[in-house]
Amino acid sequence: MSDSENWVRIVQEFQAPANRVWRMWTDPALFQKWYGPKGFSVPTAEIDLRVGGIRKVCMEMKTPDTTMRMWFTGVYKEISEPSRLVYTESMCDEDGNIISPKDMGMPEGSPDITEVIIDLLEQDGRTRMTMVHRGVPAGSAGEGGWKQAFEKLDAVLKER
Repeated sequence: MSDSENWVRIVQEFQAPANRVWRMWTDPALFQKWYGPKGFSVPTAEIDLRVGGIRKVCMEMKTPDTTMRMWFTGVYKEISEPSRLVYTESMCDEDGNIISPKDMGMPEGSPDITEVIIDLLEQDGRTRMTMVHRGVPAGSAGEGGWKQAFEKLDAVLKER
């Protein structure tokens, strides 16, 4: 995963202190309020926030005819509150068993395990968040999903 062309990198500024943005990533109830592209909800967010701890997330989209669910799991690799969070991410089934991206209809060569890196830098009560998702190509649907999720995150942070 050293090829920078396979990295989504998004920098966004929020009108909130770093500890509040941090909680949006690490508190399951807050995470459920914003994660996922527009139209998706997060009925499940299990976060064992410790190095080696497991995270498991379900994104869900309901239509009049069906309910689509996508499950993701990963392991926390680095936790430096409130400035840095690193975890792996893989598609999985409801029980947390990793599923090959190819089996989920993803393009050939999509990695089984990707890595998400969140860096938060606070200045004057605002936070600049840099998110890198290694293994997800820039310009992909994955990048678009992140951008939509961060729009939702910004809206939640603006609520009082």
